[in-house]
Amino acid sequence: MTDDMGRIKGIDRTDDRPVYVVGGGPGGLAAAAALRERGVRAVVLERSGSVGASWRGHYDRLRLHTTRTLSGLPGLPMPRSFGRWVARDDVIRYLETYAEHHELEIVTGVEVSRIERAGTDWLLRASGGRELTGRAVVVATGYNHTPHVPDWPGLEAYGDGLVHASRYRDATPYAGKDVLVVGAGNTGAEIAVDLVAGGAAHIRLAIRTVPHLVRRSTAGWPAQRSGILGRRLPVWLVDRAAALLCRLTVPDLAAQGLPRPDTGLYSRAREGAVPVQDPGLIDAVRSGRVEVVAAVESFDDRKVVLADGTRLTADAVIAATGYRRGLEDLVGHLDVLDTAGRPLVRGGRCPAGAPGLYFTGFTNPISGMLRELAKDANRIARAVSRAHARRTA
Repeated sequence: MTDDMGRIKGIDRTDDRPVYVVGGGPGGLAAAAALRERGVRAVVLERSGSVGASWRGHYDRLRLHTTRTLSGLPGLPMPRSFGRWVARDDVIRYLETYAEHHELEIVTGVEVSRIERAGTDWLLRASGGRELTGRAVVVATGYNHTPHVPDWPGLEAYGDGLVHASRYRDATPYAGKDVLVVGAGNTGAEIAVDLVAGGAAHIRLAIRTVPHLVRRSTAGWPAQRSGILGRRLPVWLVDRAAALLCRLTVPDLAAQGLPRPDTGLYSRAREGAVPVQDPGLIDAVRSGRVEVVAAVESFDDRKVVLADGTRLTADAVIAATGYRRGLEDLVGHLDVLDTAGRPLVRGGRCPAGAPGLYFTGFTNPISGMLRELAKDANRIARAVSRAHARRTA
């Protein structure tokens, strides 16, 4: 691993045009390792100073919602010592070990700003005025690339009382305070529970769309395995099975503001809304330690205005309102994104008109992100190998 760009400039002066992998997170590392296994030279370009940068920025209590045995990347299982539900710091250790184990060629401190066609190759414009030429490119900049805060009316005048969840580390600064968490995805749920354990005086959770709540594991059977199985079955059947399991394992919280969703779990997951794997939110809501309130509509001076007209004050507001993929500047000019800014295809398939351009890590499947990244990596490596064989035949 190096941040010496002289090495990369040397690549450009040879006929050894590598495959460039943009992003040094798990998706990028997995793709690079799978390519290397097939004898393809891959160079990982990471804008930060180390691999797994997004994981280093996550909150302290984070654990994988997927099991250790189903979360390893190609060529190196996660150690048994990490336990069944792997902690954030262990994920970081694993990614560092993974890069060393596979002897990956990684260059840090390089941010790619634009990818363009260059004949049959690809040209990457990067920080410092660098121009790098590769025979293929794997874009793995990550699902959680750019923090997103809705453009709520009055937000600008609200001041610094609101932070995005990407800046949340632990509950220490919020002990004894009144905190509003906005967003009931997995991040919002975990932060709310962390605030309970950390001694926040009053925690509210603002919800626009009621999430599907599932137990992370039921009688030893992880929810991830149900997700893997569900992807092979008809949507209607998975929706019905999930609804039945929910009624058996999750109490009715309608009186506390969390009614059962009126849309199917898998139907919603196919639209990008994954279920919340309960980190303790069910008990916290049932016991009143987390109060569920309506969605945030606007801000009025130091008041938060909710969709039901309620006006409340809070010492702090944490916006667990998601991320954007941030691909428009990078590849938006290539007509490879849908209207929501997501790649039209992923894994071993290239977008029409963009041969040699691959994407990984831009979905959030119920079968597990790391598992799908591993599968994508192998598909990409096979596709690149086949394309190279055709070009050199």
